[in-house]
Amino acid sequence: MKKTSACARSTPGSSVTPPLDVAAAARLSSDEVLKRVDSTPGGLAAGEAAARLSRDGPNALPSHVKGPFDVLLGQLKNPLLLLLAATAVISIFLRDATDATIILAIVVLSVGLGFINEYRAQRAIADLHAQIHHSAHVVRDGTVQSIDTTGLVVGDMVALGVGDIVPADVRLLDSNGLSCDEAVVTGESLPVEKSVAPVAVGGDSALASCALMGTIVRAGAGRGVVIATGSSTQLGGIAASLGKSMPETTFQKGLRQFSGLLVWITGIVLAVVFPLLAIVHHSFFESLLFALAIAVSLTPQLLPAIVTVSLATGARRMAQQKVLVKRLVSIEDLGNMTVLFTDKTGTLTAGQMTFTDALDTEGRHSDAVLKLATILTTSLEGGSGAAGGNVTSALDEALLASPAAKAVDSGRRHALAQVPFDYERRRSSVLVDDGAQRTIVVEGAPESVLAVCAGVSPGFAEVLSAQFSAGARVIAVASRDAPGATSLAVADERDLTLAGLLIFTDPPKADAAASIARLEQLGVKVKIITGDNELVAKKICSDLAMSVGGILKGADIEKLDDKALTAAMGATTIFARIAPDQKARLIKLQLAAGDTVGFLGDGVNDAIALHDADVGISVESATDVAKDAADIVLVTKDLGILADGVAEGRRVFANTIKYVLMATSSNFGNTLSTAIGSLILPFLPMLPSQILLNNLLYDMSEMTIPTDNVDPEQLVRPAHWDMGLIRRFMLVFGPVSSLGDISIFAVMLLVFHAEPTLFRSGYFVESFVTQTLIIFAIRTRRVPFFRSRASLPLTVTTLAVALVGASLPFTPVAGFFGFTALSPIYFAYLAAIALGYILLVEFTKIQFFGRQRVAKAVASSA
Repeated sequence: MKKTSACARSTPGSSVTPPLDVAAAARLSSDEVLKRVDSTPGGLAAGEAAARLSRDGPNALPSHVKGPFDVLLGQLKNPLLLLLAATAVISIFLRDATDATIILAIVVLSVGLGFINEYRAQRAIADLHAQIHHSAHVVRDGTVQSIDTTGLVVGDMVALGVGDIVPADVRLLDSNGLSCDEAVVTGESLPVEKSVAPVAVGGDSALASCALMGTIVRAGAGRGVVIATGSSTQLGGIAASLGKSMPETTFQKGLRQFSGLLVWITGIVLAVVFPLLAIVHHSFFESLLFALAIAVSLTPQLLPAIVTVSLATGARRMAQQKVLVKRLVSIEDLGNMTVLFTDKTGTLTAGQMTFTDALDTEGRHSDAVLKLATILTTSLEGGSGAAGGNVTSALDEALLASPAAKAVDSGRRHALAQVPFDYERRRSSVLVDDGAQRTIVVEGAPESVLAVCAGVSPGFAEVLSAQFSAGARVIAVASRDAPGATSLAVADERDLTLAGLLIFTDPPKADAAASIARLEQLGVKVKIITGDNELVAKKICSDLAMSVGGILKGADIEKLDDKALTAAMGATTIFARIAPDQKARLIKLQLAAGDTVGFLGDGVNDAIALHDADVGISVESATDVAKDAADIVLVTKDLGILADGVAEGRRVFANTIKYVLMATSSNFGNTLSTAIGSLILPFLPMLPSQILLNNLLYDMSEMTIPTDNVDPEQLVRPAHWDMGLIRRFMLVFGPVSSLGDISIFAVMLLVFHAEPTLFRSGYFVESFVTQTLIIFAIRTRRVPFFRSRASLPLTVTTLAVALVGASLPFTPVAGFFGFTALSPIYFAYLAAIALGYILLVEFTKIQFFGRQRVAKAVASSA
């Protein structure tokens, strides 16, 4: 259902009202807003609400989960598959049903496997979204009801209280000390005070009279009318922007470059082989079809399927570790990640403040300070007196939950009045009466409390600085006598005596140090990106034995152009006081520097950075928009789980490269042998259908490569597509493969004096069996079987498919494919050729990879 503009709504049958966005609503009076959305202070009737919901759709954010058609279309966007499809069409045109059938089987198998696995991943994230439900308190038919937030419509009257998630964009009509944490939308760390008065155009508080969807009520209570729902909200606008195409990741770039290389080589083969064959054999159509078969055989046709199966296998393994993979290709990029940007709170730390001590102005433990703080906090909470409200601070909650605070006897005290905390003065105060005297107690940010104190001891600055350097969150406590006072106002917060400090800490996670060390061992640089104080972040890194190369603050970043910032980023570990837009800038510059970049975030303000990174990582408790933008969702915010994911990603990438190296070298060798044979023999060494059948069976033997074991040294460092290595491997090992083929040419001609059908049968079996069995040698740089063993599935399928290929000339379908039975003595020659081929490959491996190490050493020293 297409949603109309959130504010272009009216009662059924009436004319559509002009659009009303949040900024416009904030500037209008309450009566004008109600008129514009066609509502009343008593809310909507149930029937009218149902009509609007039917017309405008549910109050839900757009989720960019791909449908089946989009997933299928994505599978078809592959140059290799397009080449295969074109060849199938030509085969049909030339009435070669066998070739066309084999090629179409390859296409269907590749596309089908890719579609099934990616669609499963898309459905998994859709199910995750479906499990998340929120409710809202709304006035319908004059009574307060609790309904699912998706049922809200423009004109609904909603009530807001502490802890509520604002269910839609709301224009406030009543506010009692209401303040909202808008970090999820704006990235601003401090809650924003709300009022009902219209705001001035261009004022500092442009949306002070509105509460935004997805933000959290931190203090007070309020009531307002819904002015926008779903995609029309501020949050919905951010979510909708994520619908644009995901940027191409490092892995996808490599895959595209490799596909382009193959298409280029295929074009050269066609341009050279086809005219030569036409001249030698004087058959245009036969030469064309044979040249196309050779060209197609050069490409690893099932590469898309192998990649998808590898990724799907990795996704299943990661799911067992409670990691949901939304976008399969991100697994490879996770494994190849070289830089991880992560926040501090909840990732490196427990994410929960703990009260640790109360200090006097000299830095000594003080029960008196703890008593004053407990009196104030319990009074604000409503623990005594009529002035009570709600605990609005996580620090207050941590204090009251501590054993030390529970043991304090605050005596018989009565709260007479209070001035709640606000983010302009950054403190709160209460007037209490213990029966003997009346006292004003104030707590808040140290600099704010110090500003209203009469004086401070000389050593207090050192005490405060020491706590900041220790990574602590600090609250100052002060008081003064107020004899005869009956009320309290901000003006009364003066001439106070500083009592001391409350110390809170968010301790490091017990396993965070080990997780970071493991990531560093895997070659991943961990960089902290936080809105917190740089001293706090530095202390946490120190506690985790994490080396800090440098610190950059948001204010410093603003002064640097891209070139200077890129140069500074290399030596920087902590990015502190960072604004949301700066996160995306840092990600883009790190990507431009050639790194594979991961970003771990959980807020709406992280969504763009999650979208832009090679691999965006979020958590199950994150906002819906963050999870929607992420590629991977962790059940818990744990770097240990992430390190497991990195290792799994490298395993997947290593197995993908195995297939690429095996397929390209083997296919190139077969292409070279067949092309040479076609030019020197009076007949074609293999029919086009036999060439394609060879490739199809060979690829089927490699379908279990995703299950293969990976040598430990391949998991130590990030790996990337290396076109130079692939090209060199193909050009070295391809001709080595051709030597075995040419040997069987000699055997078939000199020993068996073979006619075309017998020659083709012998060549097919030798080519297929040797290239299949050589999987065991090429899959590892170690000595196969002794120092590196293939997985059981790969071993079984390889041997089984090799047996099938060797048996084809003896089966009922032999005649259909142009084969004839081979004599037993042939297999003795075949065994000797296969053994010599394997030994030659092992010798070539030693020479090839030895030179590779020397080349890398020279490059690194240069």
